[in-house]
Amino acid sequence: MKSTTVERRANARYELRMPLRYRVSQKGDIPYIGTGLTQDLSVHGIGFRCRKSLPVGAHVEVLVDWPAKYDELYPLELQVTGFVLRSENGRTAIRMTSHRLRVAEDPAQPIRATA
Repeated sequence: MKSTTVERRANARYELRMPLRYRVSQKGDIPYIGTGLTQDLSVHGIGFRCRKSLPVGAHVEVLVDWPAKYDELYPLELQVTGFVLRSENGRTAIRMTSHRLRVAEDPAQPIRATA
C-alpha cells in the first residue's frame, strides 16, 4: 500500500543549513544560551538542531548567521524572537513572533535581551 504525505502548512519551508545562537528564557528560570544549525525556515518559523531539548512554550531569541553580506563587507544575521513549539531528539521548532535582518555584532558577544 502506498503512503502519501499531505502538507498542512500554509507557507513554504526552505531547507537551509546555517549556524545559529539562541537564548532561552522561561519565567522563574535562569536564561541559558546555546548553538545550533538551522534545518528549515518559513515565514513564521524555524526548525533547527541543537544538543539540548528546549522547554516547550519558552521564549527564545535566535541569531542566525546570514549567508549574504551588507555592502559586500559586513556580515548579516537574522534576529528572531518567538517561542518553542516542540523540541525532542535534538530537533527544535519555534514559532516566530518577530524577525529582522541586521548587521552582525561580534559573535563572541553574548546575546543580550532586547527592550
